[in-house]
Amino acid sequence: MHELSIAISIVDAACQEAVLHGGGAVSAVHIRLGPLSGVVKDALLSAYELARADSQLADSELVIEETQLMLYCDGCGKTTPAQSLQSLTCSLCQAPAAKVVGGRELEITALEMES
Repeated sequence: MHELSIAISIVDAACQEAVLHGGGAVSAVHIRLGPLSGVVKDALLSAYELARADSQLADSELVIEETQLMLYCDGCGKTTPAQSLQSLTCSLCQAPAAKVVGGRELEITALEMES
């Protein structure tokens, strides 16, 4: 379960950022998670529960924004969401999509801190 090492990294990064902003308790950590990130959402949420213990994030919540798989089409020059992970064709012109341009995200986007 590599989600535990990812959760520990999220907690470490959030703790470091919290120290830079006064060291208060963190009530929520917001992340973006793409379908091609290689991370299972439910496993990450469970791992976060373990990783946050005994830290200034002990009472915090992990808020996950799931992103879509986005494709750029050379045929029509548009960026569109993929219809599924199995179908990497343009949803507008049905041409094979040339490039995946979104969906690999695994990033911290915000911290909610108590004052």
